Amino acid sequence: MKSTTAGCILMKYMIFLVLIVLPIGGDSLDAALADAEKSKKVIKVNLDGSGEFKTVTDALKSIPTDNKERVVISIGPGEYVEKITVDKPFITFYGSPQNMPTLSFGGTAHEYGTVDSASVMVLADYFVAANIIMKNSAPIPTGQFRFNGGQAVAMRVSGDKAAFYNCRFIGFQDTLLAYKGRHYFKDCYVEGTVDFVFGGGKTLFMNTEIRSISNELVMIVAQARKNASEDNGFSFVHCKVTGTGDIYLGRPWFPYGRIIFAFTDMCAQVNPLGWHEGAFPTTNVYFVEYKNTGPGSNTDKRPAWVKTKLSDAEVQPFLSTGFINGDDWLTPPPSL
Repeated sequence: MKSTTAGCILMKYMIFLVLIVLPIGGDSLDAALADAEKSKKVIKVNLDGSGEFKTVTDALKSIPTDNKERVVISIGPGEYVEKITVDKPFITFYGSPQNMPTLSFGGTAHEYGTVDSASVMVLADYFVAANIIMKNSAPIPTGQFRFNGGQAVAMRVSGDKAAFYNCRFIGFQDTLLAYKGRHYFKDCYVEGTVDFVFGGGKTLFMNTEIRSISNELVMIVAQARKNASEDNGFSFVHCKVTGTGDIYLGRPWFPYGRIIFAFTDMCAQVNPLGWHEGAFPTTNVYFVEYKNTGPGSNTDKRPAWVKTKLSDAEVQPFLSTGFINGDDWLTPPPSL
């Protein structure tokens, strides 16, 4: 009996080892991605000239417009001051986890419009970033730009099937724009002051810190679901809400906004109301809090239009990579 038990344990252990080395999508990756992952080209970028290029932009220019293979742009340490547009598919930005490079630019809505102010704009599908800091270096909005023109995006992702691993997004107002498409943020960090996670994407954040750096009223999330037929929303699972100021988790920016916080630790700076209504309608929003922890997670004073007592079955569709159809396209974090 003992040897049989030991054999079962060993078998379970071996199965576990096999599972953790398989791609997240297993054998079910969509055809275009599966073909692209069969080969990998690496382009080295380094500020000191030791790579093939000194700028990320020049490296991107060297890639064919109709690219069909995974191209990893390995970015050396330092701060790259350039406005970057990724308009070719199957691109990976990779930095060293011990010395993460910074991609930085100071664009604002006053100069470019909000969506085009981004330091990094991902327009193509199948983008991956690992160990990268993306920063908008514009100063905190003051004066006439505090409410109009001071928005300054660090990352705009408009492509479908984009994944970010161990990345940091630095800015003030409108730091991270998940504009459209499906996205996955794992082990990341996002900081800002107002609406610093926003857009109309279908986006899953896991084990990610969302940090307010304001000393005033803060609204973290503004999600742009316009009607009941739109299949998008933001889900924060096993995340942390930290920082300073009078923090609200989000606001009803669009009539059918969908935002879920689950198993997330919330600091004491989260306002007891949790959500900021403003002058926007709340009838059709889908704002959910589920099994969160920390001093800011008490839902006793939450507005009636916030769902705090959903069943496990009702919340389950938003808690895993199934929310973003991850089996079709998610692969493990890259390594070199």
